[in-house]
Amino acid sequence: MMRGKWRAWSWWVRGAVIALVLVVVLSLPVAGVVTALLVHNIGDQSEQARTRGKDAVWLGHAWVDGRKTDADIDGLVKLLAGTGVRDLYVHTGPLEHDGSLRDDLAPRAQWFVDAVHARLPGIRVQSWLGDIVQPEFDGLDVESAASRERVVASARRVLAYGFDGVHYDLEPVRSGSPGFLALLDATRAVTSAAHVPLSVSAPVIDPLPGLHSVGLAVADHGKWWSQAYFAEVARRSDQVAVMSYDTAMPTRALYSGYVAQQTELAAEVTPDGVDLLMGAPAFWADDPGHHGAAETVAAAVRGIRLGLTRTDVDRANFGVALYVDFAATPQDWADYRRDWCRMAG
Repeated sequence: MMRGKWRAWSWWVRGAVIALVLVVVLSLPVAGVVTALLVHNIGDQSEQARTRGKDAVWLGHAWVDGRKTDADIDGLVKLLAGTGVRDLYVHTGPLEHDGSLRDDLAPRAQWFVDAVHARLPGIRVQSWLGDIVQPEFDGLDVESAASRERVVASARRVLAYGFDGVHYDLEPVRSGSPGFLALLDATRAVTSAAHVPLSVSAPVIDPLPGLHSVGLAVADHGKWWSQAYFAEVARRSDQVAVMSYDTAMPTRALYSGYVAQQTELAAEVTPDGVDLLMGAPAFWADDPGHHGAAETVAAAVRGIRLGLTRTDVDRANFGVALYVDFAATPQDWADYRRDWCRMAG
């Protein structure tokens, strides 16, 4: 009976019905995600969800290439006073696409490391080594053993400069990459022997199971990692800093909910002995992937505190990582200090 009625309808009526059904089918998952993120943004933030003194900041290349002076060190000392920052990731690369590192990129690396050690005792200076990677870009091939050997050699070189650790930021490593895990294993043998940490910038975890596969199929872009692969990376590292920004969330409430969810997903699978840091966007951009009015330090910290409160509020090895020093505003620093560094009582 229904089939007969369907055939009796004109082609445009049938087309309209099909379009309506598609809209409903496609809208339900989106509505579900939006609702879930808004729910993640609801709740109390424990006063225990504050800095543990294990936060970090990504620093630009100017600190090691000769543009910064002793006066800038004075400013950095004032900026970090009273915060929970323990690690500085200073951009020392980029790596060449074959994994090597040019000698002329960081002529003032030793000066910066020595200055921080003298003026900011207890703060570690890690070498931030990054590059774009294949197959999405014409960059570093982490699946190549020869390339990995050159990256490890670059890690040895920066440790010889005096750095207190190695921080990899290779993007976008695809979820499941065996080459990246092999690189971490090889590098950690070097950093462990030197008694310094191996740190990794990590993308966000699938907000929906299997979403990284959809991204690859639809856009050939590996934006997310599966939670299982994130766990594999965390087990091979001493510190993981989640790049919990550039989320395309259009409002602060949705962004806070997204970060809260990411904090929970990451905390669930990061070993207790590994430092888990959640990124906060101390920069402005306004494009489809990043809405500056939504992705703020204050909104990120709210989400981080909510996620930590619900998942592992007593976790000792936890922090916030601010990206990036040269774009951060006084308001970014004020929000970080007020919302994350202020201690209870």
